[in-house]
Amino acid sequence: MKILVTGGGGFIGSHLVDVLIAKKNNVTVLDNFSTGHRTNLPLSHPRLKIIEGDIRDPEIVLHAAKNCDAIVHLAAVASVQASVDDPIETHQVNLVGTVNLLEAAKRHAIKRFVFASSAAVYGNTEVIPVSESTKLAPLTPYAADKLASEYYIDFYRRQYDLSPVIFRFFNIFGPRQDPSSPYSGVISIFMQRAINRQTLTVFGDGEQSRDFVYVADLVALIAAAVRSQCAYQSAMNVGNGLQTNLNQLLALIQRLSGNQLDICYSLPRSGDIKYSLADNSKIVDLLQYQQEYSVARGLKLTYDWYLTKC
Repeated sequence: MKILVTGGGGFIGSHLVDVLIAKKNNVTVLDNFSTGHRTNLPLSHPRLKIIEGDIRDPEIVLHAAKNCDAIVHLAAVASVQASVDDPIETHQVNLVGTVNLLEAAKRHAIKRFVFASSAAVYGNTEVIPVSESTKLAPLTPYAADKLASEYYIDFYRRQYDLSPVIFRFFNIFGPRQDPSSPYSGVISIFMQRAINRQTLTVFGDGEQSRDFVYVADLVALIAAAVRSQCAYQSAMNVGNGLQTNLNQLLALIQRLSGNQLDICYSLPRSGDIKYSLADNSKIVDLLQYQQEYSVARGLKLTYDWYLTKC
């Protein structure tokens, strides 16, 4: 297969590129490298083509998608705060960019379209676990654009026979997640600060929990969705159905570092979700998802990678 991966130079995208190439696919990466890095990619690989460009440009998108069999759309302004600070630019990237890709899929008769949505579409729900039928309540421009993208994708499915797969990511972690980026997750920040013997700040009592997914498990799932011939008419949560709180996370990182961590507990941040847990039964039933990497195993691999970078 020939597969277009938008945002392929980023944290998740570059891991997906590695897997797709290992499975003998030809991959085209479309990335403006505003947050991704060329160094994440196997630049000399003969089955990899890189196009530096912006998904807001419909002509570049149309060119990048030519002769492709599938599109995996990961490119986005992934920072909730950035969407609050600059909703217009975020909208142009996260929604208009998605529509540009949908139009390219229509023009080139590409059926399989895999989209990275987000658990942010559920808002600050107190429902545990969160299923796909949980009330949708996007609270930020980022979440609103993700949900609007889902609706556009469903329109193209009904109108133009698109075969989409929509994944709502929960908390993804692993190597290549940039701790200096505003898009970064708590694990990468904690890792860097632990390695550099810096203070780790926890907002609240540390009992807030998340459903963490190691990036290798995620990209294996995406690769399976690309290969699948099945039609999926609704979004699917990507989580492991397991909760890990921040205090447990810190204990695991302390064990990896071999040092006593300097932890500062601060006041809770307004709007922060206390508990997050995915009902992942749809990906288990429909795509036979299995967690291969426990949080502890994923943390060890991630920590070893950060040791080479910090």
